[in-house]
Amino acid sequence: MSQTPAAGPDRQKWIALVVLCAGFLMIVLDQTIVNVALPSIQTDLHFSQSSLAWVVNAYLIAFGGLLLLAGRLGDLIGRRRVFLAGLTVFTLASLACGLADSRSMLIGARFVQGVGGALTSAVILGMIVTMFQRPAERAQALGVYSFVAAAGGAIGLLAGGVLTQAINWHWIFFVNLPIGVATGILTTRLLPDDAGIGLDKGADAPGALLIVAGLMLVVYAIVETSSYGWGSTRTLVLGAAGIALMVAFVARQARAANPLVPLRVFASRTVSVANLIFGLVVAGVFGMFFMGALYLQRVLHYDAIGVGLAFLPVALGIAALALGLAAKLIIRFGAKPTLIAGLILVVAGLLVFRRAPANAEYVVDLLPAMVSMGVGAGLVFPSVVTLAMSAATPEDSGLASGLVNTTRQVGGVIGIAVMATLATAHADTLRSHGATVSAALLGGYRLAFTIAAALVLGAITVGLLLLPGERKAVGAADPAPAALPDREPQPVYLDEAA
Repeated sequence: MSQTPAAGPDRQKWIALVVLCAGFLMIVLDQTIVNVALPSIQTDLHFSQSSLAWVVNAYLIAFGGLLLLAGRLGDLIGRRRVFLAGLTVFTLASLACGLADSRSMLIGARFVQGVGGALTSAVILGMIVTMFQRPAERAQALGVYSFVAAAGGAIGLLAGGVLTQAINWHWIFFVNLPIGVATGILTTRLLPDDAGIGLDKGADAPGALLIVAGLMLVVYAIVETSSYGWGSTRTLVLGAAGIALMVAFVARQARAANPLVPLRVFASRTVSVANLIFGLVVAGVFGMFFMGALYLQRVLHYDAIGVGLAFLPVALGIAALALGLAAKLIIRFGAKPTLIAGLILVVAGLLVFRRAPANAEYVVDLLPAMVSMGVGAGLVFPSVVTLAMSAATPEDSGLASGLVNTTRQVGGVIGIAVMATLATAHADTLRSHGATVSAALLGGYRLAFTIAAALVLGAITVGLLLLPGERKAVGAADPAPAALPDREPQPVYLDEAA
C-alpha cells in the first residue's frame, strides 16, 4: 500500500521536533552541568569564592536579559534564522569556555554563551506551536518540550558529575560541540525557513535597549544578593533601576506605532496567569534542585555522580508523564485540572524531602519525594506551557515563546537566590546558638525546602482562583487577543479527541 501524502510531512515535523529539543537540551543541561564542576574550576583557575559565582552569573545575566528580545526577533526576521544564529554563537562560546585558561576568559566566554543560549531557546516554543496545529499533536509536542525543560536539570547534574570525575571540567563545555554542529546541520535540512513578518513591524531600537537593560539589571541585582543581601542599598538601587526601565519599556510599547512587544500578548488572562504560575513553580522546583544537591553533598556526603543518580528518578518521572500520558490527560480533562493535580504531587514531594534527616536513607527518606516530584512535574510543565502558549498567533508565537522562557529563567534565578540567601542566614543563626555544622546546614536546607513548597502552594492558589474555567479551548473565556487582519488566533482545543 502506498504511503499517504501526509505521512511524509508528519514524520518530518516530528524529526524536526527532536532536533529542536536536542538544541534546547544542550542549553538546559548547561545551566546545571556547570554547577557540579565549580569546585574543579575553582581549583584549576584559582577563583576566589566570590569570583567563582561569576562563572554562573555571567551566563544568567546575558541569558535572562535577552530572552524576550530574542523571541520577538524570531517573529520579525524568522525563527529558524534566530535559532541557527544562537546555536552558532553558543557552540563557538562553548569551545572558548573549554579552552579557557584564565578566569577572565572563562567569564567572558560564559557571557557570550548566555547570548547564544537566549537566541536558541527563545524561539523554540514558537516554532513548535507553528509546526503542530492539531490539538492532540500540539499537546504531545509540548510534552516533549516540557520533558526537556523540566528533566534537563536533573540530567545535567548526572552528566556534570560523570564528565568532571571521569575526564575533567573542560569536557562539560566540549561536549556541546558535536551536539551543536549536528543540530545545526539537521536544522538547515529539516526546518522550513520562515521569513518573519519584517523588521518594519517592530523595529523599536529604544524599546529593545530598555527591555534588555531592565532585565539584565534585575537579574544582576538578584544574583548578587548572595554577596550583598536583599536589603542592601546596592541591591535595592539596582533592582529599582531595572524595574523602572521595564516600566518605561511598557509605556513606550503602549505608544509606539510599531512596538517591539505588542501588549496584546498580555490581553489573555489565561496566558498572564499561566506565566505567573510558571514563575512560582520554577522558583520552587529549580531552587529545590540547587539546594537539594547541596544537601546531598554537604550533609549526606554524596559525590558528584551520586548527586546525579539521586535525582535520576525525578527525570524518569517527568519522562513517564510528559512524553505521553500528560498530553492525553490534557486532551481528556483540560490543562487546568491536570496542572492542579501535578502541583499537588510536587508539593507532597517537597514536604517529604523537607523531613529527610541528617542520616537519611535514600530508599526510605528520599526516593518517595523524588518520585512524587518527578510525576508531579511531568504533569505541571506540559499543562502550564500549553496554557501559556494558548493564545499565541503565528505572528506572535516567538514573542510568547520568549515570554515563557523569560519567566522560566527569571523564576529560577529568584528561587535559587532567595533560598540560598535565607538558608545560609538561618544556618549561621543556628551555629551562633551552638548547633553543630551538620545540624545547622540541615536546618538551613529545611527552610529552603519549606520555601519551595510554599511557592508551589502559591501556584496552586493562583491557579484555583485566577485561571479561567476551560470551555472549548484554553483561554476561550478570555477576550480574544488582537491579531493581524489576515490571520486569526490559533487556540489549543483541549476537549477534542486525539
